[in-house]
Amino acid sequence: MKIPVAKALFNSHSYIEYRKLITDLLIEKKSTGNEQSEDLTHYSELNETRMNRLDKTIKITEENSSALKSLKNEYIWLVISEGWCGDAAQLLPVINKMAVESGKIDLRIVLRDENEELMKLFLTNKKKSIPILIIVDKETGSVLGNWGPRPQAAADLVNDYKKEFGVIDETIKTNLQLWYLHDKGISTQNELVNLMLNL
Repeated sequence: MKIPVAKALFNSHSYIEYRKLITDLLIEKKSTGNEQSEDLTHYSELNETRMNRLDKTIKITEENSSALKSLKNEYIWLVISEGWCGDAAQLLPVINKMAVESGKIDLRIVLRDENEELMKLFLTNKKKSIPILIIVDKETGSVLGNWGPRPQAAADLVNDYKKEFGVIDETIKTNLQLWYLHDKGISTQNELVNLMLNL
């Protein structure tokens, strides 16, 4: 388990580096990942706007802030992402704020398509769904748990839609973005804090 994680960490980005990577690629009309298309570039552009807004507006609740500051050990949150991923754009600003708030968590981000070996260890229903957050003990390098690709209520929303209509289309993508807008990162905070406290 450790080798793909160690390899990924070696090539990982800080949040600021990840954001810059996406911005620089967009200047060239590109997105992250092996596949390039107008759609993926368009999603990356939308996501950059989203992340800029969320970086300014996301607030960590007082309760979650206290819990994060009370963590005894130091951790690495290793997140598998891509710039075109809508869920990642909604979640990474929250995850980043939580890591900063804690003072005990170092956030590192890697790209899915560049880390095939790592991604294979964290499939969701046999799919390469992202983002996936991997919790690593900073001292020992052990993987303690993982979370993702989205909060439970958002996952239920998508699964229910897929059961009913058999597809993931623009309608559910819009509904999902609206869900994130109303949730304001609270579900993500609560789920991750609970996970950390239960370690």
